[in-house]
Amino acid sequence: MDVTQSHRPATVHGLGRPALLAMAAASGIAVANIYYNQPMLGIIEHEFRHPAVIGLVPTATQLGYALGLFFLLPLGDIVHRRKLIVGQFVILAVALALAAVAPGAWSLVGASLMVGASATVAQQIVPFAASLAPPEKRGSTIGTVMAGVLSGILFSRTLSGFVGEHAGWREMFWIGVPLALGAAILAAFLLPDHRPASRMRYHTAIGSLAHLWRRERSLRTAALMHAALFASFTAFWTILALYLQTPHFGLGADIAGLFGIIGAVGIFAAPLAGRIADRRGPDFVIWLGALLTLAAWAVFALWSSLAALVIGVILLDFGIQSALVSNQHIVYALDPDARSRLNTVFMTAMFLGGAGGAALATAAWSHAGWLGVSGLGALLAMIALAVRLFDHRVRSAASAAR
Repeated sequence: MDVTQSHRPATVHGLGRPALLAMAAASGIAVANIYYNQPMLGIIEHEFRHPAVIGLVPTATQLGYALGLFFLLPLGDIVHRRKLIVGQFVILAVALALAAVAPGAWSLVGASLMVGASATVAQQIVPFAASLAPPEKRGSTIGTVMAGVLSGILFSRTLSGFVGEHAGWREMFWIGVPLALGAAILAAFLLPDHRPASRMRYHTAIGSLAHLWRRERSLRTAALMHAALFASFTAFWTILALYLQTPHFGLGADIAGLFGIIGAVGIFAAPLAGRIADRRGPDFVIWLGALLTLAAWAVFALWSSLAALVIGVILLDFGIQSALVSNQHIVYALDPDARSRLNTVFMTAMFLGGAGGAALATAAWSHAGWLGVSGLGALLAMIALAVRLFDHRVRSAASAAR
């Protein structure tokens, strides 16, 4: 690689506490935007009266995020990261304004695609933090930033559910505009200066993604496993507002949003998982996270009540976030000079899984109701466990053959 040794001391010791907290806050503000629409789907559907099209809004947002990860995230290895982060936040503010003024269902789908793509600035920040942290604190550093990401994911639903119910869905997107611009200002003043990790050209960086996929078995396992887990996670949150609006519950978007607060237990899971991964290695936490995800869907399927939803959300968010931080711990350790591109592969797979989970959940809801969604979520968790088990057996067989 073309990174000189002289770059590394500044990188390792360049992350102070204020900058770390700024990264966590900015990441949360960014990623929140891809979840604003979920508690408000019923309200949006009531205005446009195109349920099939409105069902594509969360799918388009997740797909846009996946596309942004693939085409924008490699830039983190080859351009000035602070300028890149500030610029993406400004573009995100423009995308949110377009969503707020969308005249029809299809235009909202298009704006959602753009929101998703520009919100990938959150994933520019995570590998940036990993690059700045010393190796012995990398897990806890990732966990702190991911706690910010999780806060954005969870409290975005609470905020958008309340605003959507009491002011309107367009107002929620308008609120997102100054938040994105504020994050751009925060990043401009508090993030450290950082030279590109590589001088390669953009097309070379994109082309290297396939090489990284072929070369790194651990990357493939982590990406495929968490794609399935995140599909399971997205399936729940895509359908929750619609499930709560059924006669069985008769609750609105504001209540759906409050489930984000309940899931805030995952905020504590991220740094805890990072510290455990630093001390004991990430494997144990990954297995535990996947099993907790499966347990959550068992609760959803077997117990139809608000209490079941509360317990299941706690299990689901704790499991998903624990597995995520531990998988990232593995991925970022593979090649210090390619962390943004490694994150591109990992996160693109994850959010393609999320887009697929949203689409499959919409279909399962239409044809089989909540029980069908629960079966889908459990199946996806079992697929994640199967991927991890297969990798474990292959590695064990290879070790025994030596």
